[in-house]
Amino acid sequence: MAEPVLSARNVTKTYGTGEVQVHALRGVDLDLYEGEMAVLLGPSGSGKSTLLNIIGGLDRVTSGAVSFRDRDLTNVSERQLTRFRRDHVGFVFQFYNLIPSLTAWENVALVTEVSKDPMLPEEALAMVDLTDRMTHFPSQLSGGEQQRVAIARAIAKRPEVLLCDEPTGALDSTTGILVLEALSHINSELGTTTAIITHNAGIRLIAHRVFHFVDGQIDKMTVNQERIAPAEVTW
Repeated sequence: MAEPVLSARNVTKTYGTGEVQVHALRGVDLDLYEGEMAVLLGPSGSGKSTLLNIIGGLDRVTSGAVSFRDRDLTNVSERQLTRFRRDHVGFVFQFYNLIPSLTAWENVALVTEVSKDPMLPEEALAMVDLTDRMTHFPSQLSGGEQQRVAIARAIAKRPEVLLCDEPTGALDSTTGILVLEALSHINSELGTTTAIITHNAGIRLIAHRVFHFVDGQIDKMTVNQERIAPAEVTW
């Protein structure tokens, strides 16, 4: 494979001090490659979200190293981390974090106003099949539609990496599949390196590679030789 877009090397993360310590990550190595879709699979508390926050620049390692392309992110300043997140990473979380008083279009436009080379908000919303819902407020949208607005907001700045933490966790199977279809479409159309955190084992089959987390470590990595379409996922 080519050089990785994001890398973690022997990453540990420990919370607490003294006798009360939680070892969230225990020496994790991970590479994410350009254009791939990866799934980080494991139960709650296995370290998936902690790792995503670290490689996305939302948190820092206790030890180890993180890099973006050829740039070491481990000891950069908070301002540099903020710039890294703004310019290179899109985030999608389980809960949509939309501003209730703004329409779908306006929620996406907030990101495009501070980006270097953004899409038009309507272009990003079209990619998640919400052209006819642009003027609706979050309260007028279903859970799946709100999550797709959140995805449109994340991709509108054209990030090189899209990090998704349980993006279907609050959704039923029908709306969850629509969200997975949106993520798959973005991955294939834009070539955006995409990582999805989930505890739903069925979702692993849409990925190129799957990282299985147990107790703060990657227990194994598997490669899908034959990926399935999101509509085929068993919930």
